[in-house]
Amino acid sequence: MTAVDVLWHDLECGAYDADLPLWRELATAAAGPVLDVAAGTGRVSLDLAQRGVEVVALDADGGLLDALAERAGSLELTTVRADARDFALGRRFALIIVPMQSVQLFGGAEGRAAFLLRAREHLAEGGVLALAISPVLEPDGGDPGGEPLPDLREIDGVLYSSRPVAVYGDGGRIAIERLREVVAADGRRQASGDVVWLDRVDAATLLAEGEAAGLRALPLRAVPETAEYVGSTVVMLGG
Repeated sequence: MTAVDVLWHDLECGAYDADLPLWRELATAAAGPVLDVAAGTGRVSLDLAQRGVEVVALDADGGLLDALAERAGSLELTTVRADARDFALGRRFALIIVPMQSVQLFGGAEGRAAFLLRAREHLAEGGVLALAISPVLEPDGGDPGGEPLPDLREIDGVLYSSRPVAVYGDGGRIAIERLREVVAADGRRQASGDVVWLDRVDAATLLAEGEAAGLRALPLRAVPETAEYVGSTVVMLGG
C-alpha cells in the first residue's frame, strides 16, 4: 500500500474515537495482552499501547502496518502481517478485538467461521473476543440522504476530501461508496470513487457462529451513535 493509500485510510478511519472508551474498559478488565485484528494504521492499537497495554496489531496490509510500526516507536506494540482468517501466533490473549465493523469484511459466513476458530485458539482461558458490527446499514437506493460532511485533510497545500455518496445492496452484502477528491494548491481537482463491501450479519447470527466455534455467548455491548458516525453493536464471546 502506498503513502497515499495510508493517507486515505487515516482520513476515512483515523478520526473515529467513539469506540475507544469501550476498548479501554475491556483492556483494563482483561489485564493481559490484547490482539487488535484488522488494526490498520493503529487507531485503537496505539491508543491502548499508550496506556501501557501490551498490544499485538494484526492486519493483512503490510503498508498500513509499516505506518503503524513507525508511529509506535518504543511502545509495547508488535505488528503481524496475516490474514484474519488464517493466522497462528503461538500465544494466547486475554482480549481479542475486531473494531469498526471489520468482521463484516471477512467474506461471509465461511470467512467468519475461519476467523472464529483462529480466535478461539488464541484466547486465554477466560479471555474475551469483542466484535463490532453495524446494526443499521440498509440500502438507500443510491442516495445516502442529505449531504454528508466530507472527511478533510490538508497536507502541503493539497486538500484531500472523502465523502460517502451511496449505500446499496447486493444479496448478503451492503456497499458503501465514497467520493474521493484531491484539490491541488493551484485549484486542479482529481476525483475517484471507492467502494467497500460489508457482509450483512446481525448479533444473533454472530453469537450463534461463535458458539459453533466453541466460544461462549456473553452480554452484548454497544458503541453510541455520534453526529458523524453510526453506532455499533459489539458482540461479546468468551473463551
